[in-house]
Amino acid sequence: MQQLKVYQSLWAMEQRHPTKKEPSDEHNFKKIKKAGFSGATIDLAAHEIKAFRAKKHHFIENNLGCMVNAFPYKVGDLGPILNLAKEFDACFVNIIGGVMPIDYKDAVPLVYTWMEEADKANIKILFETHRDSLLNDLYYTLQLIDAVPEMRLCADLSHFVVDREMWTPISKSDQQYITTILERSDCFQGRVASREQIQIQLNFPQHQVWVDIFKKWWAEGIQKWRERNGENKTLYFLCELGPPGYAITDATQLELSDRWQEALIIKSWIETIWQNND
Repeated sequence: MQQLKVYQSLWAMEQRHPTKKEPSDEHNFKKIKKAGFSGATIDLAAHEIKAFRAKKHHFIENNLGCMVNAFPYKVGDLGPILNLAKEFDACFVNIIGGVMPIDYKDAVPLVYTWMEEADKANIKILFETHRDSLLNDLYYTLQLIDAVPEMRLCADLSHFVVDREMWTPISKSDQQYITTILERSDCFQGRVASREQIQIQLNFPQHQVWVDIFKKWWAEGIQKWRERNGENKTLYFLCELGPPGYAITDATQLELSDRWQEALIIKSWIETIWQNND
C-alpha cells in the first residue's frame, strides 16, 4: 500500500522573535512528534555537518525520519553531505545547488556528476526548485530536465510563481509548465506564494485565490505521483514555512500569522488530498 509521510522543516521551527529566545532542539523535536509529523528536515551546507551531527539523537529519541536539504556551493561539497544523510538514514537529499552555470547546457555534466556520486553512496537525490540556486528559473529548469531525463525534482512551486510573476488566473502555458514540473517531482513542499511574495498568510481573504491554486497543484502532483509509483512506495511532503524574512513582519518585527498553526493546516490539507486520491 502506498504511504504518505508529512515532514516538518527544522528551519521552519526557528522563531527569530525580536525579544524571545529560540526554543531548544529538544523542545522542537518533541513538538514535531506530538503534532503527528513523520519526520523532520535539516538544511545544511558542507561546513555545517559537525553541528548537525549533534542532532542525530533527537531523531532517534522521537522516532522521526530524516530528510536533508543540501546546499553544495561547489562540486565537491555534496559528498560529505551524502555521508551525513546516510548516517541519519535520510529518505533522500534535496539539492539546492549553489553551482549555477548561466547556460543550462553547462549544468548537464554537473547534474550527472552529482547523480553518479549519489548512486555510489546509495542515497536518492532530488533537485529542488529554488531561487538563487541551480534551478533558479522555471524556463532554465524545463530545459535542464529535458536534457537530463533521469533528473528528479523536489517541487517547491512558490519559487517559480515569484520567479515568473505569474498572473491569476494561471495561463494555459504556465499551467502546462507546472504540470511538467509535477510530472518530474518525487517530493512536494508546503508554502503558498503570490506573484509578489514568496510566503503569504493562509487565512487572509485576499490570499485565497493563491491558496486554491496551490492546493490544486499539490493535488495534481500527488495524483501523478500515485499513478506512476508502485504499491509499496512512500510519498514525502515537507511543510516548510520559513521564519522572517520569508515570513512577513510588521513594524515591531512580529509576524502577521502563526506559522506553526499554518504548518498544521497544510499538513491537514495534504492528508485530505491523499485520502481523496485513494
